[in-house]
Amino acid sequence: MFKKVLLLLVMFTVPQIYSLPRFALKTGGMCADCHSNPTGGLLRNEGGFSYGKNALKMWNSYKEGEELEISPVIGKNISYGFDFRTQYLAKFDSAKSKSDFQNMTGSMYFGTILSEKMEIAARYDFVWGVWEAYVVAKVLPFNGYLKAGTFQPNFGIRIDDHTAYTRGGDMGKITSAQNGFPYNALYNETGVEAGFTFGDFAFFTVSAGKSNVNTLFKYDPAYTTNLMLTPVQNDNFNLMVGGSYAAMKKTNNNDGSKLNVNLAGMYLGVGLNDFALLAEFDNAANYNEKDSAMSAMMIEASYKITKGLEAVVRLDSFSGDDPMTTDGTELKLQHLILGAEWFPYSFIEIRPQYRINTEKPDIKNNAFVMQFHFFY
Repeated sequence: MFKKVLLLLVMFTVPQIYSLPRFALKTGGMCADCHSNPTGGLLRNEGGFSYGKNALKMWNSYKEGEELEISPVIGKNISYGFDFRTQYLAKFDSAKSKSDFQNMTGSMYFGTILSEKMEIAARYDFVWGVWEAYVVAKVLPFNGYLKAGTFQPNFGIRIDDHTAYTRGGDMGKITSAQNGFPYNALYNETGVEAGFTFGDFAFFTVSAGKSNVNTLFKYDPAYTTNLMLTPVQNDNFNLMVGGSYAAMKKTNNNDGSKLNVNLAGMYLGVGLNDFALLAEFDNAANYNEKDSAMSAMMIEASYKITKGLEAVVRLDSFSGDDPMTTDGTELKLQHLILGAEWFPYSFIEIRPQYRINTEKPDIKNNAFVMQFHFFY
């Protein structure tokens, strides 16, 4: 039986630590311009640190000529960073409205440059006990790299909110199955990844690794590819199109059988001056049980009202075979997010949101969220 409170609780429980792809879309850059991870997210490099310190803030916290000199670099080749998030949330239903505060994530980052061609990066989230660590060797042709260690594979658009059904969704708490695809902030794989950059036009990655939800030698590795094309990049207009594919094996929670899962997705990004649009559509076969079909969609529009303040609207939807039924019932989930992102000072973000949730069967669980984010 569906529980009114479950969807709301899970929607705001898992950490959100990724980069904001629309920043790259608006500036005409790449995620790697601001992050040491070539596919974006986690440790910010000096360019990303400077962007977060100077380009986002609405107000200065110092007088002219009194700016504090700070840096994420220790010595010449060691850097660090963090993301701390907490939030106030309130749920509204016909029975009783409730509100509370909640920890979300506390991630520390570490990186070091070993040579001109090799870097190490690591993350540890002390709220969830999740970690990543990998070496990046920039030794392949076409400005390519080889990554080895534990990391999240590069699939689709890495938006920073796991409640999008393309990035995790409700995490399996609405039904016994996961309604949302696996690439949330808790998911990673141990393996290798190769990436290639072809001028300013294309970025291609391919990886193979063992999922952290499978035991050793139980299944073959998961394989993931992603091709992103950026045919137009200038000061006023930027265009991004791409597609992803992943093949993996997982266990059917109902009968313990092996599932051969195939995920395919396509995505689009448009940046026009202060406006940005991101969209992704993913489809999965055999994800929760054999011969099942599921799809997820995400559309996000944002507009820069003034420096340090953006209006953001996002629509997420998920549809697919409901594994709790045997009559072919289709599960449909959708939420509309109306919100803003405010950066009053350097390294401070405040994110108010009102979330309108619609599901079949119906659940009255609209919510208000006020997130507080401190980063470095």
